[in-house]
Amino acid sequence: MAEKDVRTVRETRNGAPQTKAREDNELPGVWVAYGTLLGHLRKRAGLNQQALGQAIGYSLEQVASVEQGRRPAKEAFTEAAERVLRAEGVLKVLQADVDRAKLPRFFRNFALIEAEVLSRFSYDPLLVPGLLQTEAYARAVFAGHCPPFGEEIVDRHTEARLGRQKLLTRDPMAELSFIIGEEALRNPVGGMPVMREQWQRLLEVGALRNVEVQVMPAGSGFHTGLDGPYVLIETKDLQRLGYIESQEIGCVVSDPAAVSSFGLRYGKLRSQALNAQESARLIEQMVGET
Repeated sequence: MAEKDVRTVRETRNGAPQTKAREDNELPGVWVAYGTLLGHLRKRAGLNQQALGQAIGYSLEQVASVEQGRRPAKEAFTEAAERVLRAEGVLKVLQADVDRAKLPRFFRNFALIEAEVLSRFSYDPLLVPGLLQTEAYARAVFAGHCPPFGEEIVDRHTEARLGRQKLLTRDPMAELSFIIGEEALRNPVGGMPVMREQWQRLLEVGALRNVEVQVMPAGSGFHTGLDGPYVLIETKDLQRLGYIESQEIGCVVSDPAAVSSFGLRYGKLRSQALNAQESARLIEQMVGET
């Protein structure tokens, strides 16, 4: 079958087509590798991009974008391509890495560790933690980014954040604890309908056997979380690590003394915050007030 392809070109000021090398260099390597493999499997099957798109329910442009590494393949795309191309799992095995590359660059290394933790404890004073956010709340957070994100980037980061939430129900279960500042729960990110849905989501997640949600009351005076948000994890290798993040700079902390301090502070935070039952009642009260 004759090759029918889409090539992405940029125009210079005089109208001549020119690739934009700097943009291409910024593409995640796993997207490029996935696209190269997809193109190889497609050609082996004797299909052009348009024929593959028709067979799996995607447009020619979507298939071309995935092959060129400009757009990440979603799970549904991969499943359909696997079936049509008889790929025997070679595309599916890349899906987790493709999804992880949707995350902001500074967060990807920690996300790789986070996906396999035995336990994860976090304190978030100003925003609902990403692992507990609804789609609408996450979208409102990314839409408010400065400098502004394009709509495609907002979509991509939102999808990636929701994808991380598999950790909540993963088998084997991870032990998860979230302490959230009351200020974060009362700040109407995205508007009150979004917050109402978010509060209900917190109640649902807090009912899971492996998840504990606590609220740090506003106006509670000094407590050990006033220095800012942080995460404390235990890896599958029984190593304890910390993670701190501010203004899109993330840092994994491995120094034993620093991680030990994180643990001591988190223990105090749990005792200073409302317990899980009291926290649920406060969130239920917020729902009832709207």
